Amino acid sequence: MIRNSTRSSVNGLRTLLSQHSSTLTKSTRLHQSTLAFIETNTDGGILKHSQSALEASKKLNASEGVVAVLVGSSSDKAVPNLTKLAQTYNIQKILYSDNSALDHYSPELVTPLLQQILSSNGNSEISHILFSASAVGKSILPRLSATLNVQCINDIVDIKDKKTYIRPIYAGNLLSTIENNQKTQLISIRSSAFPVQESLDQQENSGAAPQVVKVEYTTPSAQEVHAAEYVESKLLESERPDLGSAQVIVSGGRGLKNKENFDKLMIPLADAFAKLPKFKNVPAAIGATRAAVDSGFCDNSLQIGQTGKVVAPELYVACGVSGAIQHLAGMKNSKVIVNINKEEDQPLQDISDYTLIGDVNEILPELTEKLVQ
Repeated sequence: MIRNSTRSSVNGLRTLLSQHSSTLTKSTRLHQSTLAFIETNTDGGILKHSQSALEASKKLNASEGVVAVLVGSSSDKAVPNLTKLAQTYNIQKILYSDNSALDHYSPELVTPLLQQILSSNGNSEISHILFSASAVGKSILPRLSATLNVQCINDIVDIKDKKTYIRPIYAGNLLSTIENNQKTQLISIRSSAFPVQESLDQQENSGAAPQVVKVEYTTPSAQEVHAAEYVESKLLESERPDLGSAQVIVSGGRGLKNKENFDKLMIPLADAFAKLPKFKNVPAAIGATRAAVDSGFCDNSLQIGQTGKVVAPELYVACGVSGAIQHLAGMKNSKVIVNINKEEDQPLQDISDYTLIGDVNEILPELTEKLVQ
């Protein structure tokens, strides 16, 4: 009886403390939010994969709100563009630093800025820090992870709840479910897994404008943080859509034999898609396998696969591609896959919606002609 009485008293005390603790928590708890790192072009446009990061932020913390971070000399131009997305993605605050030293997203210079933001963000507790798994995200995220002493989770393809994520392993052959119980969640998302529903131009923000704050930041010297020196950028100039946002991609492999044949067959085929009303005068993007890139058929910025770009277009046309596991990891989520190859029973055939067995040298000119008619 004494034991039961004691247990009853203890349980009552626990209940009282729990209620009191709950009251304190509600009154003193900091507002939680997600910090999303947003990349822009030189004109202040929001890059597509960063819009995908906002899509993921909405799924992650739809009610609590998003703090968006812009850096570089074009960040002030990007603020109005990001404001247009504020209501759609519940962006509560936009932080920007127009320091030109941040133009090239050097991780040694950007990471101290993010630390400064996190330490000075007194009115909001950042529960999640989110990047796109782009080249920029992949360079900054590990450094920030080390400085914050927080384990990062990379290349997420789905979000189950605020602590549970799904990411591919073994070149995309398996999906791993990860539960992360750290106080601060540091993650990057695969942009093709979080498609943007509407273009930036179609967005309208009729609600309250987000708070815009300019962050004063003096970059440390390159010697102080051992930063790499930026020399120059050599980018492939093209009027074609970016691989990450293209509706149609035509991709060439080793079966095209050489660069001359690659250009002769792939460029007219990609241009032919612009003739179709559905694609509104927009040509297809051109991609390639690693074997084709290593053989010099095209620039390495066009490589699709585990060590290249991960894409998920409406239509993926593979020409002379056998389908190595590394390449499949980069395009297997395409909506419709068309495979043109003279060899049967290749790995790509297993995941293709349509397979045409034949010589690409004969089929592609005929296909191009049919598309432009």
